[in-house]
Amino acid sequence: MSISDTWGMKRDMGTSVLNSMDMSRTDDGGVVLDSSKELDAGALFVLKSRGSWLHCACHLTTTIVAPALLSLPYALSLMGWIAGIFCLTLAALVTFYSYNLLSLVLEHHAQLGHRQLRFRDMARDILGPGWGKYYVGPTQFGLCYGAVIALTLLGGQNLKFIYLLSSSNGTMQLYQFVMLYGVLILVLVQVPSFHSLRYINLVSLVLCLAYSACATAGSVYIGSSNNAPPKDYSVKGSKQNQVFGAFNAISIIATTYGNGILPEIQATVEPPVKGKMFKGLCLCYVVVVTTFFSVAISGYWAFGNSAQGTVLSNFMIDEKPLLPTWVLLMTNVFSLLQLSAVCVVNLQLTNEILEHKFADPKINQFSIRNVVPRLILRSLSVIIATAFAAMFPFFGDVNAVIGAFGCIPLDFVLPEVFYNVTFKPSKQGLIFWVNTLIATIFSALGVLGAISSIRQIILDANTYSLFANL
Repeated sequence: MSISDTWGMKRDMGTSVLNSMDMSRTDDGGVVLDSSKELDAGALFVLKSRGSWLHCACHLTTTIVAPALLSLPYALSLMGWIAGIFCLTLAALVTFYSYNLLSLVLEHHAQLGHRQLRFRDMARDILGPGWGKYYVGPTQFGLCYGAVIALTLLGGQNLKFIYLLSSSNGTMQLYQFVMLYGVLILVLVQVPSFHSLRYINLVSLVLCLAYSACATAGSVYIGSSNNAPPKDYSVKGSKQNQVFGAFNAISIIATTYGNGILPEIQATVEPPVKGKMFKGLCLCYVVVVTTFFSVAISGYWAFGNSAQGTVLSNFMIDEKPLLPTWVLLMTNVFSLLQLSAVCVVNLQLTNEILEHKFADPKINQFSIRNVVPRLILRSLSVIIATAFAAMFPFFGDVNAVIGAFGCIPLDFVLPEVFYNVTFKPSKQGLIFWVNTLIATIFSALGVLGAISSIRQIILDANTYSLFANL
């Protein structure tokens, strides 16, 4: 029996969630080999395989096109026009290529009867058990949970900005807004599965287009107005600072394009999976190119080397808005709402790990036995992240290091390594050397980016304080 026939029978029987990895294949002699493996609770409850390629595109877009893209004008200010646009374009091409390679490896193993549902599963099966347990697993968790902390902090900052627009003399502190935002995430994190987020992530896709359009229009309006700030496109600082700044910009760009959970997203796709991720990636990257390049180019054009960490900060000078207040309010609301979706998507890895450890896959997902631990543990994960965000409002600097150590290996290096090890392309062919070159160059850039980010933490250390009202 073929794989497609097997899946067809399961669908006809009304089985929309796989209770096991029951897929058979044949060896060279036509003998059927059984590779059945019972799914654990994390895979069964969180990574339900029910989605279409369109759902996949929504998940991908939410993980990649996040408010971090509003930092791209600042990244360009650290590199200049030519180097900045080149790195932005190169990162788009390499990540699309790398994500497609990762998808092809996942499809290959699914066709062989062993569908891999998690990044750490891929590392374990392709490189060996130690790689999944001691490197990829912890790196991916650190990347995603670090992103949750950073996003919670950013959500609190957005709330504070909205508050100050309406009450410039307000006395509330940043940590209070972070805690309020954490309450919102505390509710959203209880959504039971990744697939259940499909409509939220569809709204997220629309929201990212909306605030990117607002940011682009705002930059163009300010840059072409009579009161436009002076435009200086030179790279500031000494030669040493320019070099470290360029590597820091590379880390920012790499982190902005980052998606550390692509295998988990592909796991949500209903079998057969062949070709679905590629279509999802194509739609996702239409949104990526539209938003990233429009915001980066318009923001850098309008503000030059005065571009701040987020372009929205340039829309205010001495606490006076350069745009109508309603435009700033609308942009920040759109950004705030989309942040919530991005935060919950990044929490799916934590949810999957918790379900894997503490839920019982042999009984119903919504039984008291499974619901109570889920409610407590998911809430605890959000409370811890919110506490970190409130205590360490400078966590963005720390997250840059996490991005250098996490995003670059997971998104720019391992996909090429997985492909070469799995398919063993000829060493005399182009694909092998292209993959090797990408993995080597970005490994070096990851180390240099990490050094640059650590240096920035050291330089900023004297400004750090717990519960600072930034």
